[in-house]
Amino acid sequence: MSVLSVEEARDGVMLLTLDRPAQRNAIDLELLDALTEAFERFRGEAIWRAAVVTGRPPAFCAGLDLKTFSAPDAPRERVTALIQSIPRLDKPIVAAVNGAAYTGGLEMALGCDFILASEEARFADTHARIGALSGSGMGSRLPHAVGTRFARQMMLSCEPIDAATALRIGLANDVLPADLLIPRALEVASAIAAHDPDLIRIAKFVLDRGSETTLGDAIAIEADALARRKAEGAMSWTAGAAR
Repeated sequence: MSVLSVEEARDGVMLLTLDRPAQRNAIDLELLDALTEAFERFRGEAIWRAAVVTGRPPAFCAGLDLKTFSAPDAPRERVTALIQSIPRLDKPIVAAVNGAAYTGGLEMALGCDFILASEEARFADTHARIGALSGSGMGSRLPHAVGTRFARQMMLSCEPIDAATALRIGLANDVLPADLLIPRALEVASAIAAHDPDLIRIAKFVLDRGSETTLGDAIAIEADALARRKAEGAMSWTAGAAR
């Protein structure tokens, strides 16, 4: 039985479902290999324009499977490489968080372009509780998403937050009933996939790079991207579009 379901849910939209429900979709070596291969396919094959990542209920992803990764010589650097690769795939990924997104699972969701959550979603960073320090971006991506003060609360207390709190602090874009989460995530991903993939890639680059710097530098990045797009002769307007 596969630990990762990969399917074309709609035209150009890859749906990845972590499928170790008895282990709350914790990442072991088999799931790590499957995710790595799936993301490589997503990046390398032109058919894929957007993706949705979710977990088989009752969880999104509980982080690393400690039976696999608690040993001193466990290949934790491979998990770090996987999580850090997600924001650099050049194609949009929606995290559909349907349950617990803890520690490495939260890091994976943070690496996606944005998060949609079900009412059952829970988010937590438990690194401090297990005596570990993140190497996959928790200390940078979480405060970037929710602000330094709330990131401190989550990282230092290890207490989970619910979906309503995640929406309030900006971690989640929307909260939906469980049965509407995947349909809505696929709807948004399908809307993204309908657009020019080169334009989406450039827009994503502008957003990603601009969010990492000052406002002045972000404006310069956007202006440079627009100039290059015009130089390529790729700017076009749909009839009747607002100008």
